[in-house]
Amino acid sequence: MSLLHISGSPHVHTNDSVKKIMWTVVIALIPAMVFSFIYYGIDAVRVTLISVAACVVAEWFFQRFFLKEKSTISDGSAVITGMLLAFNVPSNLSWWIILIGALIAIGVSKMAFGGLGKNVFNPALVGRVFLLISFPQQMTSWTLPSQGFMNVDAATGATPLAVIKSAMNAGEKPTELLDKLPTYAQLLIGERGGSIGEIAALAIIAGGILLLIRKIISWHIPVTFIGTVFLFSAILHLYNPDLYITPEFHILTGGLLLGAVFMATDMVTSPMSGKGKIIFGIGCGLLTILIRVWGNYPEGVSFAILIMNAFVPLINKGLKPKRFGQ
Repeated sequence: MSLLHISGSPHVHTNDSVKKIMWTVVIALIPAMVFSFIYYGIDAVRVTLISVAACVVAEWFFQRFFLKEKSTISDGSAVITGMLLAFNVPSNLSWWIILIGALIAIGVSKMAFGGLGKNVFNPALVGRVFLLISFPQQMTSWTLPSQGFMNVDAATGATPLAVIKSAMNAGEKPTELLDKLPTYAQLLIGERGGSIGEIAALAIIAGGILLLIRKIISWHIPVTFIGTVFLFSAILHLYNPDLYITPEFHILTGGLLLGAVFMATDMVTSPMSGKGKIIFGIGCGLLTILIRVWGNYPEGVSFAILIMNAFVPLINKGLKPKRFGQ
């Protein structure tokens, strides 16, 4: 007679798995990807395909020859890293720079720590920041959106945040540049320069709603991240409306929405408890505005998330959930 071995409680019944969660995130990223293809054409397709393929191959290679374990590329996590890395770079980035970013994202940030679930920092953001520091000129040469799919002879220009940062550094009033900046309607649908996956706010919001409905993410980090940015920037704007831009502009420009919805919420590199997630989101929001307003870079989302990733073990230790039955 065979014996039935029962593990200790609690017993949780769910149809979710790592594979289902990861591929749901991939589906949620599709609206932003479609908008990137519409506005940046074949260049966006090229960057996305190279990034995803490089991340998948890199993960297989490191697992096969270094970790000596069965490949897990089918779970979709490498695909997500590849898509998010692509979403955080310009559409005209050279193929070999994308390959370097993928190797850093997978090899250094993920596999060096033992693979999925053991990494401390968000892999896509590590790859993006490494490229930004190593290749600043190529990583800040932004192609302006074009309605033509082939995007031939596409023009380049500064992002809205870069325009504002240049004006502030020159002692000019950002409010005097409003006629040169996109309207809120244009920011919502993607008519602005920037990384290929961050341009259309509505597409990112749609993907975030799907993740919330499927309970892949919770409200804590996106709401507190965006809410902190809104509150902090609103205080600055009320203090000096000629110098500090409106909170709505902060939210709709740069990588704030993409970071708050898809990268800060990474379940491996974010806190476990609800209170911890709120602290994490507030920290991300504060650091983002501090870097945007007083830092050297016009954008601060990537740095803010990575810095708060480093605090996650401490947050988890200080805000441990109660044990079941305690």
